[in-house]
Amino acid sequence: MAAPSARPSLWSELRDAVRGTGADYTKIPLRRAVFLLAVPMVLELVLESTFAVADIFFVGKLGPSAVATVGLTESYLFLLYSVAMGLSMAVTAVVARRIGEHKPDEAAVTAVQAILVALLASVPFAIAGIVYARELLQLMGADAWTLEHGVGYMQWMLGGNAVILLLFVINAIYRGAGDAAIAMRVLWVANGLNIVLDPILIFGLGPIPAMGVEGAAIATNIGRGAGVLMQLWVLFRGGRHIRVAASQLVLRGATMLNIVRTSLGGIGQMIVATTSWIFLLRILASLGSEAVAGATIAIRIMMFTLMPAWGMSNAAATLVGQNLGADEPGRAEASVWRIGWYNMAFTLAVSVMFFFFHDRIVALFTDEPAVIAIGGEWLRILSYSYFVYGWWMVSVQAFNGAGDTATPTWINVVFFWLIQIPLSYLLAIALDWQHSGVFWAVFVSETAVGLFTLWLFSRGRWKAAKV
Repeated sequence: MAAPSARPSLWSELRDAVRGTGADYTKIPLRRAVFLLAVPMVLELVLESTFAVADIFFVGKLGPSAVATVGLTESYLFLLYSVAMGLSMAVTAVVARRIGEHKPDEAAVTAVQAILVALLASVPFAIAGIVYARELLQLMGADAWTLEHGVGYMQWMLGGNAVILLLFVINAIYRGAGDAAIAMRVLWVANGLNIVLDPILIFGLGPIPAMGVEGAAIATNIGRGAGVLMQLWVLFRGGRHIRVAASQLVLRGATMLNIVRTSLGGIGQMIVATTSWIFLLRILASLGSEAVAGATIAIRIMMFTLMPAWGMSNAAATLVGQNLGADEPGRAEASVWRIGWYNMAFTLAVSVMFFFFHDRIVALFTDEPAVIAIGGEWLRILSYSYFVYGWWMVSVQAFNGAGDTATPTWINVVFFWLIQIPLSYLLAIALDWQHSGVFWAVFVSETAVGLFTLWLFSRGRWKAAKV
């Protein structure tokens, strides 16, 4: 009788996770499947969030109005991110389902059509950003400094939005296929280049002039553009689970429509959430640049700390899609609960840090006392229920990985549009709680939506979704 094979060491599994493997995630032990997918996805998004924090760190040296410029521009970029993330959800779900069904050629066809959809979607954002940048900033209540110095920032960020969309969508292809290590390496390159270029272009170096806040946007476009070139090179060269052949570079209307149809729910749920943030930012802008700057820094810190949880949630989406494709719904559900407990433990640890060190954390990015007080207050309020975000993210990604993007959309409509926005206005303006009213409204609405989404996931209707 043959001796049982030795269990792989932690170091060997970590090496496999970073390098990538050809493992079938529907058959290997679930713990190992979660580890191999989650490690590169977490590392990928940790660097993405590191860039977001580094970017605001350098911009913060230019003053509150420069930080507000980034925040106001991001209120529009959030709409773009809605499209990018909605498309990504659909692409991950469809590619994962085809890989789970052992149809790699159909997965490659899906990849090509997704890239075409992303390019088409980028055109209206580019036109609006280049032509109407000043008017868009005025609409959001920008101050005089932003209208003089921040127009170029918005033109670069929205005008070059194709690289953002492609970076999201092509990495979603890799994640859905199970090539998470490739997506990780791409963002390492893109964001590493961003971090290096940021201080050079913002403050100047040698013959390179100081470009101020506009330099941050140029650095972002260069870094993300390099990442997209790397993505395309690897996609056609071939990963461990997916490769696009020259014969597949054709327009497939039915496949494209399937991607668009599946993505509508994802885009909808993100647009609902991000338009809610636009309304909140507009309320904060009416209270002054310090309120916008404090909220912008807090949201960047929040993004930084949530990226590991988001990476683990992306792993859940891939496992749900592939296991449903392999007709293993029980294994799909088990992967979500396992990752959910990991997420909760992580976000609970972060909440303790926010509670005790909120002002000190914000002070790393600005020396303005008013901005520190406002940003620190939001981090403290977040700490009271931050662990709920971990469960919320993984349960939403379970729906999305199954292809049921409509359910989270309707949940967001209720909790963000019908609860968060009116409650923010009531507390901040009508009751004159100022910025504190916005922060407490976010606490109430997002704690409630997280718990409700987890309850709905536990009912199991997502297992019947078809893509």
